[in-house]
Amino acid sequence: MSSALKQKILFITPPFTQLNTPYPATAYLKGFLNTKGYESHQADLGIEVILKLFSSKGLRRMFEDLEASDIELSDNSYRIYALRDEYMSTIDPVVRFLQNKNATLAHSICDRSYLPEASRFEQLDELDWAFGTMGIQDKARHLATLYLEDLGDLIQEAIDPHFGFSRYAERLGRTATHFDEIEATLQASDTLISSILVDLLEQKVQQWQPMVVCLTVPFPGNLYGAFKCGQYLKRHYPDIAVVMGGGYANTELRTLREPRVFDYIDYISLDDGEAPLINLLEYVSGQREQSELKRVFARTDGKVIYYNGAKEKDVAQRDTGTPDYSDLPLPDYLSVIEIVNPMHRLWSDGRWNKLTLAHGCYWGKCSFCDISLDYIKRYEPVTASLLCDRIEEIIEQTGQNGFHFVDEAAPPALLRDLALEIIRRKLTVVWWTNIRFEKNFTADLCQLLKASGCIAVSGGLEVASDRLLERMKKGVTVAQVARVADGFTQAGIMVHAYLMYGFPTQTAQETIDSLEMVRQLFQLGVVQSGFWHRFAMTAHSPVGLHPAEFDVMRIGPDFGGFADNDLFHDDPTGADHDLFAEGLRKSLFNYMHGVGFDMPLKKWFDFKVPPTSIPPNYIERCISDATDGQARPNALAVWLGGQPSLSVFEQKQGKQVVEIAELEFYSKKNHWGLTTNVLLADWLVEILPQLAIGQHEPLSLQQLKARYEQAGLGNFDDLKQSYVWKELRDNGLLIV
Repeated sequence: MSSALKQKILFITPPFTQLNTPYPATAYLKGFLNTKGYESHQADLGIEVILKLFSSKGLRRMFEDLEASDIELSDNSYRIYALRDEYMSTIDPVVRFLQNKNATLAHSICDRSYLPEASRFEQLDELDWAFGTMGIQDKARHLATLYLEDLGDLIQEAIDPHFGFSRYAERLGRTATHFDEIEATLQASDTLISSILVDLLEQKVQQWQPMVVCLTVPFPGNLYGAFKCGQYLKRHYPDIAVVMGGGYANTELRTLREPRVFDYIDYISLDDGEAPLINLLEYVSGQREQSELKRVFARTDGKVIYYNGAKEKDVAQRDTGTPDYSDLPLPDYLSVIEIVNPMHRLWSDGRWNKLTLAHGCYWGKCSFCDISLDYIKRYEPVTASLLCDRIEEIIEQTGQNGFHFVDEAAPPALLRDLALEIIRRKLTVVWWTNIRFEKNFTADLCQLLKASGCIAVSGGLEVASDRLLERMKKGVTVAQVARVADGFTQAGIMVHAYLMYGFPTQTAQETIDSLEMVRQLFQLGVVQSGFWHRFAMTAHSPVGLHPAEFDVMRIGPDFGGFADNDLFHDDPTGADHDLFAEGLRKSLFNYMHGVGFDMPLKKWFDFKVPPTSIPPNYIERCISDATDGQARPNALAVWLGGQPSLSVFEQKQGKQVVEIAELEFYSKKNHWGLTTNVLLADWLVEILPQLAIGQHEPLSLQQLKARYEQAGLGNFDDLKQSYVWKELRDNGLLIV
């Protein structure tokens, strides 16, 4: 074995990402290194810090620190401190309940006599109506989440201002053009949370004795935690090579010039990590020159140098291996319910295996998106067969059948093939993903995706204005989004809409009209969940690269050698976008809970807004105007219904006695019959098994037509106009 392969690698996700499931970057890279014979381990220090802090021992330590301090607490925080014995005695059972290990505690939680309550519980008066639709477990999970959030409020006020359950010191990482504030915070005394973090890091180093530690930083809320880990390693284990990569580095640090960064980190890797990591491991073991590294920043002679002389190409998606979740404490993650909306809760409730179907975005045109960067612009799908192989391996590893496909936008054609393969293999999979609301998501495709286990999709409606959607190059209209969302909803698939306000040149009228579109989408039940994002100009998007083309002007910030991504801009022809933030948030919160639809839009705002120009039935008309487009001849004909039994009986018609055939079908929910002539019935009995998803190649619509007409049954177009065809289409015949 080469010396490179003898290296031990430790992948770390620093605090904080999600409470309910691990961020997948370390599992992806560990899976890849498995294919190359390297020994590697991984740790999610985010969930481990949370579990140490939110324990009876952790709270006791926190309350003792508070007692020894002279911090003046707010009334709410003092209430929590005064009830400290109640919190210390209840925290361990509550955490086990949120880990799905203590289900019977739900009864005590729900009777409102068990948990101590502070300000987060005040919102329950507004949400009592929602609990009627929730089971006891869900209600208890929501109450337990509020209990944790109360403690989080105290921690943020009195223990560590940087704390957040899904982020840590996020403010330091946002628009961090200069490194000064990050470094000053790193040089300050440890907080309770950073002390727990480095204690856990020390345990991992002792346990696995790594030679290389790789820190993933997907978001600004992981940056400080990563630097804290790097600081500890450089201080106590200077021989360990420390590498940083991930989404933050890929977007924010592409023009890095600040040498002080490398007092804490040895190397910063950009874009896909597989090839750069292999090259780095070879360099660290003396098998490669530094000049032949791939997409790596390092400090040489006091200067930041970008090394990208490697001749090797990036690793193809088919060769990256199956994500490996071993080492991660999968049973210990917390399923919390921050908001009772059933779609919104998917981000925080349940353990989801993360998997990518295709590298990059197949659309790659949206003007607000970082389409100039590799993770968007280089589109590379994987075959459905290989994806299902990986799905089966991950289910075997984790014992979990839930999957979140974390694509930028999952391609309709690949989703179709994946759904067919899942059904063919008879896999039980529950999955959700991000999509574009494009016309190829037909009602039939939505039904197929549902049959394969799809429960939800999220997609960008952005600004619900056709003028702005065209300017964004979204490639969709509001009417199309409504029809596609309706198709998913009719199939029983929940829909989450990403919404945007403040796009360049957006007027107050367009903002109010967008809100009216959103109101109608929720009132009709076409969309079940949403979130308003304030438009942000980024350095790698078409708007950021060419602001004048979008009638805005970049006004900062000045680059100070560290991060360069978020840009400040002036929008002289647009509205004062920040004014609308609270009204949009408040109205959407109500719409997601099924209330407030009759309230005039102006009531959501504390300033004068124009009346909407959108007709009150606009979305309803868009959906009803939908027509079944001409199916492509090479579209597949798929039968999801059961196989029929055939019986023939004689029926007198006038003076003649004719044979009538009856086909009897059983499905999971229905029992139905179809009466027709014997020739057609015989043909259906023969052809339907060939349309069922199995080991045989599926038939196209064109092939189905040829089979029908070769059987001498007449013109296929006549069949498509008949009641027989309608009955088949209503009961499981899909054209996809």
